[in-house]
Amino acid sequence: MSHPGVAANEVIQPLFDSWTVDPWVAGPLALTAGIYLRGWLRLHARVPQRFGAGHLAAFLGGLTAIAVALESPLHALGAQLLQAHMVQHLLLMMVVPPLIWLGAPLLPMLQGLPRGIRRTWVGPFVGWPPLTYTGQWLVQPSVAWVVFVGSTWAWHTPALYERALTSEVWHHAQHVCFLTTALAFWWPVVHPWPSRPIVPPWAIVLYLILADLQNTVLCAWLVFAERLIYPWYAAVPRLWGISALNDQAAAGAIMWVPGSVAFLLPIAWIVGQMLSPKGPHAVVLGHQRMASGSLRFRGSDHGEE
Repeated sequence: MSHPGVAANEVIQPLFDSWTVDPWVAGPLALTAGIYLRGWLRLHARVPQRFGAGHLAAFLGGLTAIAVALESPLHALGAQLLQAHMVQHLLLMMVVPPLIWLGAPLLPMLQGLPRGIRRTWVGPFVGWPPLTYTGQWLVQPSVAWVVFVGSTWAWHTPALYERALTSEVWHHAQHVCFLTTALAFWWPVVHPWPSRPIVPPWAIVLYLILADLQNTVLCAWLVFAERLIYPWYAAVPRLWGISALNDQAAAGAIMWVPGSVAFLLPIAWIVGQMLSPKGPHAVVLGHQRMASGSLRFRGSDHGEE
């Protein structure tokens, strides 16, 4: 039988030295940040009340959270501790998407591109009817909820979860699936400008409550299970003397409490706005009221005058 303390000492230092700079992660993140910043600077100079510092901070915060999830020691630690893996998943599913959408990235990303690329390639592509239809379909609350919840449960089944642990390709696929479905899920909640609300605010409250309920069921399954759900963690060195079963319970608690907070905070905000004297016009998270005509759209210029 292995000695957990000795094994842990042999593993801990390499783990905390395992900050990586994967070009397939760092490159796109840096490029996205540069394009957004260029577009935001242009738009902030014209309409600072629409594109404020908060939008910039939210968007860059979302990109930073991706880097922490995928490039920090958290990534390597996830192979040793289920609770570390769950923190990684929470970042990708509950932190990154709301921050990205709160950055209102649609127009800054377009404005940040060179004009020739925007007009010749990106403008026609984002206006391509099949792409537009698919995007509008995916962010319908009923579709986004099913896709998000289905992805979450599918990837937490033992078969798929263990496959992701043993294969880098499947592991990357898991992260991409979590992030993309979460982006779809959080779109109806935040409604990044200039999108319009799809359903009334009370429906979004129900949408989030149901999401929290299914999260509670999944977390309870992990917390109260009397056997290991993922055998992988029984075979790896145990760090800090944490047993595999206690690690599993801690992972469920991490998903349960912070995960519920991620759903309940926007519920509280939306209900508060619905009950405020300002009425329903202030309910949409990703919108701010501004004078009409501050931005004009004209064809593929997307905001250029």
